[in-house]
Amino acid sequence: MTVLEFALLVLAGIGAGLTGSIAGLASLVSYPALLATGLPPVTANVTNTVALVLNSVGSVSASQPELRRQGRRLLPLGVAAVLGGAAGAVLLLLTPSEAFEKLVPWLIGAAALAIFLQRPPAELALAGEREQAAHPHGDPRWLPLGTFVISIYGGYFGAAAGVLMLAMFLLGTGEGLPRGNAMKNVILGVANSVAALGYVFFASVAWSAALPLAIGCLLGSAAGPWVVRRAPQAALRRVIALAGLGLAIHLGIQAYT
Repeated sequence: MTVLEFALLVLAGIGAGLTGSIAGLASLVSYPALLATGLPPVTANVTNTVALVLNSVGSVSASQPELRRQGRRLLPLGVAAVLGGAAGAVLLLLTPSEAFEKLVPWLIGAAALAIFLQRPPAELALAGEREQAAHPHGDPRWLPLGTFVISIYGGYFGAAAGVLMLAMFLLGTGEGLPRGNAMKNVILGVANSVAALGYVFFASVAWSAALPLAIGCLLGSAAGPWVVRRAPQAALRRVIALAGLGLAIHLGIQAYT
């Protein structure tokens, strides 16, 4: 690891933290940065998952007020996230490197499209609140199952997993955006942490790359809320989505030629 590569990964981590706060696509920045240092695709993804755990640490620590009195709700969802994150990690470890390299462009492209086409979170929260008011009930029974499925994807690769989980929580619980986002931070953080723990023991983590990336992620996630409050989110999400599509095309050309 050269000094230039170390600095690149710190900057990539900052960008990943900011991108994750704005659009839930942190891997758009961090994953290709790891590839640029010469890591093979599976090792880069494993290292990326381990480093991005600090994104969750920062976001959950800032969400304590919104998490009060949500313990009973979060318990079954947390169990689903543990199982899903573990399943995603096992699935990645069983995927041949060449197959994963060809799959990644599709995953990034689909994640970018999901961000580009998704309704703004505030609109999703309003729709969920209207549904809850029209049909008052507890959380739907399918919510843990949906959490399990998204957590599998989060443990496997994770690009835009936060987008999917936030949309599900907003529409399924009827909670407002702050509490729904806090739920997403905790549950996706659990899934990612379980997958990262599995990778630490059963995969090859490039620690020399994970350290600077993690430092940048911590800085970027800390600055993310400040940027989100002041930046035009809709325009930034579109720019990030278009960049994701461009990256998917670039990686696809590399993988299939």
